[in-house]
Amino acid sequence: MWFQSLPLRRGVAALTAVSLLSGCTSSLPSFSNPFPKLRGDKAFIRYWPPPEGSTQLRVAVKDNIDMKGVVTAAGSEYLLKTNPPAEEDAACLAPVRARGVHIVGRTNLNELALGATGINGYFGTPRNRMGDSKRLMPGGSSSGSAVAVLNERADVAIGTDTAGSIRTPAACCGVYGLKTTFGLISTKGIHPISPRHLDTVGPIAKDVPNLVEGMDLLKPGFRSQYMNAMASEPGPRSLTIGRLYIENTDPKIDKAIDDALASANVKVVRLPRWFSEAWKEAMKNGNTIAVADGYVTDKELLKARGVTSTTKAAILLGEFKYDSEDYRKALAMKKVWQRQLDRIFQRVDFIALPTLRHHPMKVPIFSRFVLFEAQALALQNTVSVNYAGNPAVAMPVPMDDKKIPLTSLQLVGPRLSEAKLLNAARILASKR
Repeated sequence: MWFQSLPLRRGVAALTAVSLLSGCTSSLPSFSNPFPKLRGDKAFIRYWPPPEGSTQLRVAVKDNIDMKGVVTAAGSEYLLKTNPPAEEDAACLAPVRARGVHIVGRTNLNELALGATGINGYFGTPRNRMGDSKRLMPGGSSSGSAVAVLNERADVAIGTDTAGSIRTPAACCGVYGLKTTFGLISTKGIHPISPRHLDTVGPIAKDVPNLVEGMDLLKPGFRSQYMNAMASEPGPRSLTIGRLYIENTDPKIDKAIDDALASANVKVVRLPRWFSEAWKEAMKNGNTIAVADGYVTDKELLKARGVTSTTKAAILLGEFKYDSEDYRKALAMKKVWQRQLDRIFQRVDFIALPTLRHHPMKVPIFSRFVLFEAQALALQNTVSVNYAGNPAVAMPVPMDDKKIPLTSLQLVGPRLSEAKLLNAARILASKR
């Protein structure tokens, strides 16, 4: 989620250190992998098909979220072979279980949720069939969740988002993904990255109604809030959208975002340059916290055989940041950024910008590399939202491109505005 703010030479140094560490670690237990080759689209690490003729809502759960009696592998060979089965469900699954939905499986992800590409060298990389290319990256870390929804093997997929891990795969796969307000939904029982500052839980779905259904599973009563938002703002006339432009964005993507807003007939206000600079600074600070907290969470896995060198490099890079002035500054500046966002929300209802600056890249034919992760991470416009703690939805919009006909609009709202945010997404989607 974070390499773009770190010098490449540190990545090389980290990889060198990782290779030395890997040579002196003890081996894994000798029992075999119970999932030697994932078949099909590789969206699921474990799959439990619904009964024939079932009309239950099909829900997929990301494999970093505890389910009672199931090993939480978090996309890692090492955790699969060393973790005991979870003794209880993660807290966020309690209302899901109470609704009697059918949980169809555990979805694939970047190892330990550390990445933006969705590549997993052990379980396989979920296949993103959005557009003409057969090798588009699915986006991470909630790659399997987005692919399960894209391929209609789940109505709702539950993912996690620390720096973009719901919105990036949603953008890559042409589906919807909601990053919720920090603290709104409990992350207890989820393999953490930044539990005190950035981690969130949210749904991925193919359309707004199913996204609402997903939120109502995670936060009972949400559907009523959404219906109230629809009643108070049934159409576009009352909406004011602040348009944020990010430098180095593909002009086709910017045009697609502008066209989507224009066709919806909402009032659009171009946001000032000072806010663009503040957004950029927030991205830098959010990335610093994410990488440093990732090190704190997973540093004990640096010597574990079965954790890939790329993942170890991501962990080791955090060591450079954790004890630095940059980390302390990032924590101190968070309230400043929140006030700047609040200032903008006094003028507009929501902020619109691209979820990604460029098309999803093609997955390399050979193994996963740090450089490819770094390139993917540099596409994201997401971590500034996590840094503030605000909600945001990624939604597909059409784009004039024969190979990849969709891009993703990210709509950001004030804290705890999920119902109004999804109503705004509904309005924008209905005008396409």
